[in-house]
Amino acid sequence: MNAPNPPDRCRLVLIAPENADPAGFATALGAALSGGDVASVILPQYGADEVAFQALAERAVRVAQEHGAAAIVAGDSRVAGRVQADGIHVEGSKADVADAIDRLQGRMIVGAGGGKTRDEALEIGEERPDYVFFGRFGYDRTPEPHSRNLALGRWWAEMIEVPCIVLGGSDMASVEAVAATGAEFVALSAAVFAPGVDPRKAVAEANEILDRTAPRFGE
Repeated sequence: MNAPNPPDRCRLVLIAPENADPAGFATALGAALSGGDVASVILPQYGADEVAFQALAERAVRVAQEHGAAAIVAGDSRVAGRVQADGIHVEGSKADVADAIDRLQGRMIVGAGGGKTRDEALEIGEERPDYVFFGRFGYDRTPEPHSRNLALGRWWAEMIEVPCIVLGGSDMASVEAVAATGAEFVALSAAVFAPGVDPRKAVAEANEILDRTAPRFGE
């Protein structure tokens, strides 16, 4: 459950895993969000059809919002509207991002994939999304964060005012490496939702690591 005053340091973002069962993920998400501070939950569509994705999003959005976390749909904007999500995540061209911002920003959070290079990220950043994301959904398969994502996150945090989210690795210790870049958010999926992991304990551990090691933004 989120505290009334969020910590002034890198915060957690949770990402739903691929092929998540709606009921099972809703239970796991509720457990995770009871473990400590989580800023938002991103629900990627992956390859699911509209019906299956909406079934997942309906349950997950409700659980996220009940725990005080923003629910962001990464995929069909119609689904985002139907389930009353707090935001939408856009993976696409600068034009795609610009269109979503023009239609939705002010009513919803509009985030964007940050690109694979500095130039791509800057092009997207020119549209002023609410955040940029460095990483690829479902690609937190190694214990450590991808070195490119860390480098982009460090550069972005030093140069650009738009907040960024950097994808962590499958090992919980990866949150420390992301926080050290100065990124506002670290995204976790496998480290919290992989089989055999206790989501509540995982989120509690991540927050403990961040409380202990993450730089404070006010300092």
